[in-house]
Amino acid sequence: MTSPDPITEFLAAKERAEAQQIDTAPVTLATADVNGQPSARMVLLRGVDERGFAFFTNYHSRKAGELAANPKAALCIHWISLGEQIRIEGAVERVPESESDAYFDSRPRGSQLGAWASEQSRVLPSRETLEAQYREVERRFEGGAVTRPPFWGGFRIVPHRIEFW
Repeated sequence: MTSPDPITEFLAAKERAEAQQIDTAPVTLATADVNGQPSARMVLLRGVDERGFAFFTNYHSRKAGELAANPKAALCIHWISLGEQIRIEGAVERVPESESDAYFDSRPRGSQLGAWASEQSRVLPSRETLEAQYREVERRFEGGAVTRPPFWGGFRIVPHRIEFW
């Protein structure tokens, strides 16, 4: 099916899903490295508008590295109880820092601290290591606002193809 406004169509589908109490944030993000090796994982869709589909992550993560080397990606969304799947393909760009700041500021404090503490996609010797890093970050920001780490922010998939079925 060809739609003159697939973003509006997506937003209508999202509204139908949310009316059925479906969490519409989790989506599958597929990337590929410079050798074409694919990789997929769940991310949380945090913004949809005429510019595209936004999610946020640690810029040191595997997905961010793959997007830096090969700025193309796909999203797959499956709302099984509605019998709907949506596939999105497109070029990827970083969102402006102001947009990353605004989203980061909207997150719960624990998530903000976790963004600082987590060395996403890195192997740690133990869970205790992560917990110690988290406690150190808590001490550093004690009594004050948690600012966005420079290594954390958003990406936007600018779609060239959206498939509904």
